[in-house]
Order: sequence, then C-alpha cells, then structure tokens
Amino acid sequence: MRTISDYSQIIEKGLTEISLSGNPVSLYEPVKYMMDLGGKRIRPVFTLLANELFEGDLSAAIKPALAMEVFHNFTLVHDDMLDHSDMRRGSQTVHKKWNEETAILSGDVMLVLAYELLTDVSPEKLPVVLRLFNSTAKKVCEGQQLDMMYENTDEVSLEQYIEMIGKKTAALFAGSLKMGALLAGCSEEDAGNLYRFGHYAGIAFQVQDDLLDAYGEPGHWGKIKGGDIVSNKKTFLAIKALELAKGDTLIELKNLSSEKDINTETKIHKTIEIFNSLSISKISEEARDMYMSTALDYLEKINVKEEAKQNLKSIAKALINREM
Repeated sequence: MRTISDYSQIIEKGLTEISLSGNPVSLYEPVKYMMDLGGKRIRPVFTLLANELFEGDLSAAIKPALAMEVFHNFTLVHDDMLDHSDMRRGSQTVHKKWNEETAILSGDVMLVLAYELLTDVSPEKLPVVLRLFNSTAKKVCEGQQLDMMYENTDEVSLEQYIEMIGKKTAALFAGSLKMGALLAGCSEEDAGNLYRFGHYAGIAFQVQDDLLDAYGEPGHWGKIKGGDIVSNKKTFLAIKALELAKGDTLIELKNLSSEKDINTETKIHKTIEIFNSLSISKISEEARDMYMSTALDYLEKINVKEEAKQNLKSIAKALINREM
C-alpha cells in the first residue's frame, strides 16, 4: 500500500514534467514561479487517493490530478491580487513580484493549462470529468465573489460563511476526490459520499486556516499574521465574535473593523484580545472538529475495505492538526 508521501512524490514528479515555458517569457515566468512555491498538494493527492481507493488505474489519474493542482494555484494568483495579499507560502505574491496585469494573464494561462491536462482523460470519461471540473471551478469563483462581498457587509451569518467556504475552499477538496473516484468507475453512491467527505473536510480545513491567521506563528504560516483581521475578512472567528460580543465590547469590535486610520498592529492586537475574552479560539476549534467528524462519518459509509481508507483518515487528521 502506498503512503501519502508516495503520492506526493508522484505529484511532484508529474509537475516537473509539465512544460511551463513559452514566449513571451514574462508571461510564463510567473507560472513557473507560482508552481515552484510548493504547497501541501492536498488536492491532487486527494485525486490519486480516491482513484486507488476504488482500485483505479493510477497512471490515468495523474494528469487530471495535476489539473486540479494547477487550477488551485491559478485561483491563488488571482485571489492574492483581489485580497491585496503581499505574501504567499513565505514569498512575494505574483502581483507584487511582477504586476497586476501580469498576474491576470499568467493566471489565465494556468487555467488553460489545467484544461490541457484534462484532455489526457479517456474519451468515454472526458464528458463527466469536464462537467465536474467546470462545476467545481464555478463554485470556487462564486465563493471568492461572496468572500469579497462580505468584506463590505456589516452582518454576515455563520450560515452564509459556511456557504461561502463550502464553495471557495471545500468545493475543490470535494471535486478533487470525486475526480479520482469517477476515473476509477465507482458507484454514484460512493462518489457522493466521498464528495461529502471532501466538502466537510474542506470546511474544517478553512476553519483551521482562520485560526492560524489569528493564532499561528508567522514563521510557520508563510503569511502575515492577522491578515484576515486587517482585511476585515468575515472569518469563522470574526463572525462568532460579533455574535457573542455585547455592550462596549461589541462597539469596540465594530469600530476596529470600520476605523480606517488605525495602526495595523494595534488593530490585530486589540481584535485578538477581544477574541480571547470571548473564548473564540476554543469555540472555533470545537466547530472545526465537528465538521471533520461529519466528514469522517461520510467516509465510513463508503463501500471499500477499512484499511483502504487509512490514508484518507491520516490526511484528514493532518488537515486540522497542522500549523501551516
């Protein structure tokens, strides 16, 4: 039985074999730069794990898995620009290292490259794979639009937040898993349960992301600590704090979000102080664990031998225990 490390190595090898060069060089350099920044490669590994979960032909799943990773990185290039982020994985974001125009065009090339990789799928399976890919891509775009809308919305409910991250983050987890399962020819029921596993695991992953933004160590995290607070992102922590805060605490929290001239470090420090007073970290951790427990319940429903699920259980555990 292959380990998660084995699957990661297959993905890394596959990425080195993709042509990331072309003319003009200034268009393709950012693409190579972004792909070389690394990352956890969770999504393509999910595709391979799902494929072998149902005893599929792994070699036929590699390029579709790479397509999911290239697409994911495409979304990051554009999202970083939309979010005005300076850092990604401990390095400059593409729009900061080059410029916004280049980031838009290089991201577009990455999207085209993802589609090129999907053309390797066998003709009989290509229609269903393309429908899944397109549906996933649309959900990610919808989630990003909701994310931006909520930055300028005073009141966002937890239900709205879960819908947003269910599209922006979880859809790609779920889609990557279902991609591998469909390529292996599994049943609709099993593919559905695997999709739901990915969906809820993706929500747990994003809640952990929100926690790390406020409480993670910057050296491990690869981003600027408190970036979501500075950008007034409606994270799980921020929404729950607004829900629980009363009186002067609620007024101060709202003022921190609306005040434009406040020092960045002061804004982060005071916001986290309020989070601490409301036990937001503990509440968020409990929610994260609840979503992951739901994900694992769906994994249990899948009709394969228990030992075949161990890699997925291991990676699910790593998603919520990570520090980066």
